[in-house]
Amino acid sequence: MVRILHMASPILPSLSTFRFAGSSRYGVSLSSYNPSRRFAYLGSAISQSHVFGLKASKLLRGEGTSIGVVAKNIVQASTSAAQENVLEWVKQDKRRMLHVVYRVGDLDRTIKFYTECLGMKLLRKRDIPEERYTNAFLGYGPEDSHFVIELTYNYGIDKYDIGTAFGHFGIAVEDVSKTVELIKAKGGKVTREPGAVKGGNTVIAFVEDPDGYKFELLERGPTPEPLCQVMLRVGDLDRSINFYEKAFGMELLRKRDNPEYKYTIAMMGYGPEDKNAVLELTYNYGVTEYDKGNGYAQIAIGTDDVYRTAEAIKLCGGKVTREPGPLPGISTKITACLDHDGWKSVFVDNIDFLKELE
Repeated sequence: MVRILHMASPILPSLSTFRFAGSSRYGVSLSSYNPSRRFAYLGSAISQSHVFGLKASKLLRGEGTSIGVVAKNIVQASTSAAQENVLEWVKQDKRRMLHVVYRVGDLDRTIKFYTECLGMKLLRKRDIPEERYTNAFLGYGPEDSHFVIELTYNYGIDKYDIGTAFGHFGIAVEDVSKTVELIKAKGGKVTREPGAVKGGNTVIAFVEDPDGYKFELLERGPTPEPLCQVMLRVGDLDRSINFYEKAFGMELLRKRDNPEYKYTIAMMGYGPEDKNAVLELTYNYGVTEYDKGNGYAQIAIGTDDVYRTAEAIKLCGGKVTREPGPLPGISTKITACLDHDGWKSVFVDNIDFLKELE
């Protein structure tokens, strides 16, 4: 799991969330990692350099004639092909959204709200007194097959700033009105009564948890993934769609513009919305920057290879904030990155993740 640092500091690697602070973190299987493979794509370019030797290197710097141009083109073509291979691999990688991590001021209070009002189950809880934090994992099914929430409580900190960039979490329910009635009966806060979504027909309602995080209730039929959305605001929607498609291997499931209300949304994910958790990106006309606060942390995503994942992220203009490799003291491999808007994601090795759950 991933462990969240105090206040505005980034989350510590606690595997659960990636499986941050828990028995599971973010990982990649070292058993399948071959250091030479990581640079295999440079092989042809390197061999060409050997063929031409020192003189060729001068030519590549523009100190020669047409031979230098040819050699330079060979290297560029080789590098380009390697980059295309990495991005093509991303599309075939076995990826799934594992969990979302954020900070809360009173763990027991939040657990009570999620279990009694939202119908979640407490999957596990872990206290790390030496590092002064506690994690709790909640959701609607086992972590090895469902998208779940990882809550982080840092000792002595009872309030966080959610900011304006984070939007909401989405939960699919069969009857929004009945769910709202239950939440009210339990003393929960309803901020939007049941009704059709602006510009659409889906019946929704909004509620807030004790820390002010918003949950959108969406009326749907039975689904294997009730915890179905994480909504984040971005400053350039087309740029974000391009990044998440290429670097994350997500599919653009749908895009809807609402000029009347001056916003556009894009649903990104690894499968249909009615069966998988998705990322809802929202662009508000004319707004390019938001305050992220210090409450929301990150999303964890499973991958078969964190090393190739990091290469793809760099190729697509993302910022790798933690180079791929095993976490200190354990074998779980992860890599962490930021998108163009500064939203953090952690990729965890699929095999290592499952081992942690054991």
